[in-house]
Amino acid sequence: MSDEGFILTTENVRGCLAGCGLVQGEENISARELGGGVSNIVLLIEWPGEPGRGWVVKQSLGKLRVKDDWRSERSRILREAESIQALRPVLGAGAVPDVIHIDRENFLFVMTAAPPGSQTWKDLLLARRADSQVARNAGLLLAKMINASREDATLRSEFMDRTVFDQLRIDPYYRTTASRHPELQREFDELIAANHEIRTSLVHGDYSPKNMLVLGENIFLIDFEVVHWGDPSFDAAFLMNHLFLKAFHLPAVSEQFISLVHDFWNALSTALGPEATAGFEIMTLRHLGGLMLARIDGKSPAEYIQDEATKEKVRRTASRILVEGPQILEDAVDLVKVEL
Repeated sequence: MSDEGFILTTENVRGCLAGCGLVQGEENISARELGGGVSNIVLLIEWPGEPGRGWVVKQSLGKLRVKDDWRSERSRILREAESIQALRPVLGAGAVPDVIHIDRENFLFVMTAAPPGSQTWKDLLLARRADSQVARNAGLLLAKMINASREDATLRSEFMDRTVFDQLRIDPYYRTTASRHPELQREFDELIAANHEIRTSLVHGDYSPKNMLVLGENIFLIDFEVVHWGDPSFDAAFLMNHLFLKAFHLPAVSEQFISLVHDFWNALSTALGPEATAGFEIMTLRHLGGLMLARIDGKSPAEYIQDEATKEKVRRTASRILVEGPQILEDAVDLVKVEL
């Protein structure tokens, strides 16, 4: 039995939407649960007979669904909805959802669904479909968010609080992993401190292929629950880490994933420009080492990497990146290739 009050289900969502005045009692709607990860309940609402019409209802959980005791403020869902509203004019209506309704009491909101036929980039990558233009578009989309938010005092003020980022990223990824690798405690401490000091733009915080719904070459970006004002190199490293992990997971096509890393990085760095990227690459690579190890030994390990031999390869690579501190991407790529 949950102690979190009203919890969304496929059975009660109609009543929830009707109570908010969003659907009528006689409307024919269907509801099914989507993969909400470990921290949310996510339901897809569709209208049979009306192709292309769909909403997503998302509710945050206080206790995450993982083996470790991992908790976070449920109010993060409200900041997520507010960040989508703020970013939609910046990133474009085709790149982010439209927020339909926010229910503050029950920690949920309703938004438009991705275009029909969209697939997560993660699923496409695991199916060995490596599209260079999607990788470039991921870089351009991130650059657009960084460039547009950097001088926005309103966004800076609204999203300065980093409590949820600490709860869902710094603590479970960096502090937990450091506690399991005491030989790297100094490197993680320095990484956490450097990240805390950098406050230059809006940060998505979960810039991952699983949160990019792809149709053709277009990206529909979701899951802004750890959005905050801070260090944008975290987002760049987060995305590249997922591509590198898939190279370890599927070594037969690893060159394709490494090529996607270059496509993403070249598009991102070019769009940001040399002045904006001063020090950005070095910090991105520091995060890369930390995140790579965290997805093996942190609270949220990559579920598709199961065999110990692959885990050891990732551990060795991540440790070398953290300790040796590569200055340019190619040096980090070389460390990956040594293990591959």
